[in-house]
Amino acid sequence: MKETNNLTNEWDKTFPKSDKVDHKKITFKNHFGITLAADMYIPKNYEGKLSAVAVCGPYGAVKEQASGLYAMNLAERGFLTIAFDPSFTGESSGELRYMTSPDLNVEDFQAAVDYLFNLENVDKEKMAIVGICGWRGMALQTASIDTRVKATIVSTMYDMSRVAGNGYFDEQNNEDARYNMRVMINNQ
Repeated sequence: MKETNNLTNEWDKTFPKSDKVDHKKITFKNHFGITLAADMYIPKNYEGKLSAVAVCGPYGAVKEQASGLYAMNLAERGFLTIAFDPSFTGESSGELRYMTSPDLNVEDFQAAVDYLFNLENVDKEKMAIVGICGWRGMALQTASIDTRVKATIVSTMYDMSRVAGNGYFDEQNNEDARYNMRVMINNQ
């Protein structure tokens, strides 16, 4: 598998940098050997161990957008956070590019939890994940199988399952699609 990680060191986000947190780029591997790129946000002048949060989403976005903004705002409130690019996306590696795979993406969340869980300044009993928009399903699946995750937050603006079935604003005529599928199956 070809590595495609070329991390940029300059501030490349769609939002302004906070003076309340320190920021650094990190990488870690998932169990499939794909190197994930992330932005870590740490509150300045913290004491003791911190609660940790891994953030990803919206579907198709990168860490320089919404997930990074969520992570930075949570760090301003005292959490150690990472916003990561999922496999095949952004600064993370993996070929084919811009592909999605729910099983791999759940593993991406677990790899982020693995990374946070092994940091010395993280309270291992206070681990959370945030799934934004299309990533809510991956966050919920991760929480259902990973007992280290103590809190799960999902934020979404619409029901993706309904959109997949009915189209945006319920504009798709599924009766025609179901009829055509039945005809195709019966003719095999």
